[in-house]
Amino acid sequence: MAGPTVAMALQLAGFEPIVYESHPSSSEGVGAFVILHVNGIDALRAIGADKCLDGLGFDTPQMRFRSGTGRSLGVAGTGLPLADGTVGRTIRRADLCGALRDEALRRGIAFEYGRRLVDASGGDDGVVAVFEDGTRCEADLLVGADGIKSRVRALIDPAAPPARYIPNLYISGYAKAGVADVPPGEYQMVFGRHCFFGYTVAPSGEVWWFANPPYPNEPSRNELRELGDGHWRTTLAKLLSVDSGPAWKIVEATGHELTAWPFHDIPTVSQWHRDRMIIIGDAAHATSPAAGQGASMAIEDSVELGRCLRDLPDARQAFRAYEGLRRERVERVVATGAKWSNFKSVGPVTRMIRDMIMPVMLKYYAGDGGASLGWMHHHHIEWNEQVSA
Repeated sequence: MAGPTVAMALQLAGFEPIVYESHPSSSEGVGAFVILHVNGIDALRAIGADKCLDGLGFDTPQMRFRSGTGRSLGVAGTGLPLADGTVGRTIRRADLCGALRDEALRRGIAFEYGRRLVDASGGDDGVVAVFEDGTRCEADLLVGADGIKSRVRALIDPAAPPARYIPNLYISGYAKAGVADVPPGEYQMVFGRHCFFGYTVAPSGEVWWFANPPYPNEPSRNELRELGDGHWRTTLAKLLSVDSGPAWKIVEATGHELTAWPFHDIPTVSQWHRDRMIIIGDAAHATSPAAGQGASMAIEDSVELGRCLRDLPDARQAFRAYEGLRRERVERVVATGAKWSNFKSVGPVTRMIRDMIMPVMLKYYAGDGGASLGWMHHHHIEWNEQVSA
């Protein structure tokens, strides 16, 4: 998501960007779905790209938290509506990536696929990127929007820490209509006895869901692939069938193959930029999905980097200004996501305490003042505002 978005912001800032995509083709079928909170939509609006979301996904303005017994623990929003009534939206990841790509293409931005970066070097005048196929590219700047296993991050700082494993997996799916009787567009977030489970009903009646089974030791990609659909259905049956509510019925009503992904985050990266190279999005500050802010943070990064490079003539000066605008905020989001992830898999005593204090916590955090989540959801970037060094 950060690639096409930062390309659009850089184009508005006067650059001629090219997006080099490591995938051999576009993003169709990649990933599950994301919640794009109002701050992410507002950031797209800053560069005039929010209209590409029209017709994608559906509004999901709030989340209701429940215990494994089915008791409601309270409600939290996905941010106050924007001035025109826009609220948070749930969108298939591939649809969102595709819409951003198409909008960038409409603006004349070039994309090159199957171009995996292996090396780069730079100095005062520019940077040279070297790709796996042997091709090279010279440019003024290199922006690494290359995700949690970023090659650009390693080139900027070979001592940068790897992503941190959070001992949960992510399994998601789409179940047939009629299997869950809840209001459309309201997420049901269930702190199950053995597994966290979330779901919402689309306008069509289809149920979009995810589960976070605990998995103490970090698995390899091959290990997860080899376990396969049957293993995950058996595992989820054991974990979810002990709870009240429709969680296991929803999984049973899912017709497609189930796959699992590991949870990771990156609490801090000491060096975001070197020479004329910089990292943004998950490459710099990946957050646990528990925060629901990965996509929005990547979009905000893109817009802020565009502003800094537009207003400050020296790249290093622009990079420093960008870091000053972003580091404290994104690291706070990552820390918040890690804290929420820790609530998902707890023992019986902690579970009882959690379910007792959760209603109070939700009332405290769901508001707009004090220590609420207003700082996260209501962040606004004014594109026309001048950036100072």
